[in-house]
Amino acid sequence: MRHRAIKPATCAAFLALGLAPVWVGGATAAPAKTPTAVGRPGGSAPTAFVPADGVPGQVFPISTATNTAGPPIKVSNAPDDIVLTPDGKTAYVLANTGTYPFKGSLTPVSTATHTPGTPTKVGNDPLTMAITPNGKTVYVVNNISGTVTPVSTATKTAGPPIKVGACPYWIAVTPDSKTVYVVTSPANRNVNDKVFPISTATNTAGKPITVGPGSSGIAITPDGKTAYVVNGNDGSRPGSVTPIRTTTNTPGPPIKVGRGADAITITPDGKTAYVINSFENRATPNSVTPISTATNTPAKAIMLPKGFFGVTLAVTPDGKTAYVLGAGKFSTLGQVIPIRTATNTAGKPITTTGSLAYQIAFTPGAKTAYVACPNVHGAGNNPSGVTPINTATNTAGKAIPISPNPTSIVITP
Repeated sequence: MRHRAIKPATCAAFLALGLAPVWVGGATAAPAKTPTAVGRPGGSAPTAFVPADGVPGQVFPISTATNTAGPPIKVSNAPDDIVLTPDGKTAYVLANTGTYPFKGSLTPVSTATHTPGTPTKVGNDPLTMAITPNGKTVYVVNNISGTVTPVSTATKTAGPPIKVGACPYWIAVTPDSKTVYVVTSPANRNVNDKVFPISTATNTAGKPITVGPGSSGIAITPDGKTAYVVNGNDGSRPGSVTPIRTTTNTPGPPIKVGRGADAITITPDGKTAYVINSFENRATPNSVTPISTATNTPAKAIMLPKGFFGVTLAVTPDGKTAYVLGAGKFSTLGQVIPIRTATNTAGKPITTTGSLAYQIAFTPGAKTAYVACPNVHGAGNNPSGVTPINTATNTAGKAIPISPNPTSIVITP
């Protein structure tokens, strides 16, 4: 299992999920998989879909009404990521062969019948993907191939691969579905990284945009005017965030944040970006830097508990809480730290199952957050699984066992 938000050591790196600075963001990258509010047939409860790393490949459906996992859905080996169409009818599962050169595939799964469709071949070493907000295309980032594969959701067929720079990794799509931004981040952390804008109308890459070295995430404001790229995740230099004006694809002055700058998320109102600073020196507490998107200025860093190592973060749809996911007690215990966005203060850590709180998704209305939690290398005594969290009280419910390690999570509308 690879950590999708960890900067690869080489283009061919097959990284074990572990203790290294990260994103998403996903998002995600934005990492939080928040469903679009549409009706469900028969008023049924939403379902969470959780890929589990391993051979054979499996996706576990979890009823949010009973918090129980149903029979696994068979997909291609080593599933690594999952996205939902905006209407919630189809989940797309990204997988690879598990051995070099990690040939990739994308499998559609009906969320109503839990049946997989025919896999579509993509490039080598597919690490991340994003679906356009209009639901028409899934874009898959192929790290070894140095390409992005567009897959039509109408025909389930792949278009010609789009060439970008070496080691593409992070991806984000503008809200109007017109442009995809792909960040390339080669192993040399002393060389500035590039961001390639891709027109979804022609599936061609434009002139690359230069950002700082050590890129580790990208997020776009809800109005689509600015893309923010995080730089400096190796901790060898102060981190920064590069704002890119999407109308002209020009970068602005870098915004200073903490060492080990990693994942980024933006509040639903677009006013604040939150960046996690995951410095690898465990004697130095991690922190989160809020950034005003109106002025592109950082506020005072929010300090996290000593011994906690953050990997990603997400904001609830109402914008009231940011959740920082990671590992506590020096990486033996999964933890989630809530931050109240009104005051930018961190609350008490929420203990999850597994040794790492890895990905998060919210139910419609965001009353419950579900956190995918792998057990990294058998660390600690907590088995892998999914932990539900009551967002009103920030308390964890009984863990839902998932084995092998869960790699991502989405929830239907």
